[in-house]
Amino acid sequence: QVQLVESGGGLVQRGGSLRLSCAASGRAFTNYAIGWWRQAPGKEREFVAAISWTGASTIVADSVKDRSTISRDNAKNTVYLQMNSLKPEDTAVYYCAADLNGGRPVAIEYRYNYWGQGTQVTVSS
Repeated sequence: QVQLVESGGGLVQRGGSLRLSCAASGRAFTNYAIGWWRQAPGKEREFVAAISWTGASTIVADSVKDRSTISRDNAKNTVYLQMNSLKPEDTAVYYCAADLNGGRPVAIEYRYNYWGQGTQVTVSS
């Protein structure tokens, strides 16, 4: 079992920044990759970024690639998503998820076994 809790969302103006956190508990944190996904109203959930259990390998979606960084602190059992130059189209509920299937980060939704409850990010224009 893995429990994931997201935090750090909120209301921010266009061009602003946020750092989302994903705190994990339960199964040993270094056994799985972590991904960030988001879902806007009326849209399907989409991949944002993911990081391997060592932190050495990351992938980031093209839509946020130049504006976002994913990192992890295994001593704190936490993964971070730093998002800069936010746009109204970044408005969504952001979820973190754990992939227990292997160490490499992937952008495949069904690979993720556990999900957090999400944190709302709203970017005003």
